[in-house]
Amino acid sequence: MSSAAIEATDRIPAAGERALVLGGGGSTGNAWLIGTIAGLFDGGLDPTLANLVIGTSAGSTAAAQIAGATPAELFAATLAAPSRQGARQQGPSQHRTTPGGTGNGRPPVSLVNEHMERTSKIIAAAADAADMRHRMGAAALELAAASGESVLARWRATVASRLPRQDWPQRTLLITAVNALNGQPVVFDRQSGVDLADAVAASCSSGFAYRIGDNSYIDGGYRRNENADLAAGYRRVLVLSPFGGRTRTPLDWGMQLAAQVDELRASGSTVVTIFPDSASEHMFGANAMDPSLRPPAARAGFEQGRALAGQLCEFWR
Repeated sequence: MSSAAIEATDRIPAAGERALVLGGGGSTGNAWLIGTIAGLFDGGLDPTLANLVIGTSAGSTAAAQIAGATPAELFAATLAAPSRQGARQQGPSQHRTTPGGTGNGRPPVSLVNEHMERTSKIIAAAADAADMRHRMGAAALELAAASGESVLARWRATVASRLPRQDWPQRTLLITAVNALNGQPVVFDRQSGVDLADAVAASCSSGFAYRIGDNSYIDGGYRRNENADLAAGYRRVLVLSPFGGRTRTPLDWGMQLAAQVDELRASGSTVVTIFPDSASEHMFGANAMDPSLRPPAARAGFEQGRALAGQLCEFWR
């Protein structure tokens, strides 16, 4: 298994028509993304026609999923098996002794709160984004060393089991991560020599560092929250952000979606963002790992997508 990857800071911006950006947001975020894509599709706009798809954290899962199944199939599956799929959306930060955290697939609230408290302290202590990535990587490596190989092996199997297909699509798909050893941003694609399941597992690794070959990786959201800036050079960029563009980091670090959108627009891109509506915001953030909220999150996304499709068809054509 190769550990090669594209360094995000060295990427030469591509040029193209349409880019789809799928941000992170935990279990409910993945469900909302699938629902929104299915709703847009149902309303006459096909997001899967994008020339470039960028996936981060839970968005990397959705990006890989839409490459192997239709939006309608994924939406139906999300509604049909909430407990099982909800457990599968948990990242390795929730895996202490068993793959599901608890018997019903719901991570104990104490583990979620512990993870948020731990990472918040790291962010507060960091001097800038690069320092934060170094600190996050070091902490994640310590957790990985303490957890043992079996936890990460189960996480890899869990990720692989929820991908409709295991091979990279022919269209351009970028999966973001951060190298835990040196804090450098990384972008995986089908030329990286890394299995798709490993790339997604790395991008979703918000707690333990996930090892691929000689390197270990943490969540792609530690590069930038949605990583929409990787769509530089594309004329039309559609961004789906389960966290509504919010950030836990200081604004002067430039991690937030608004900064990325400004950069894209300054370079000539037309950018449209879609966030969860106010009625569904409670399903994200602290509740993002609750599998019981996956079906309502997916339905909320579907209704939003279907309602917006007509307005956005001209933009996407």
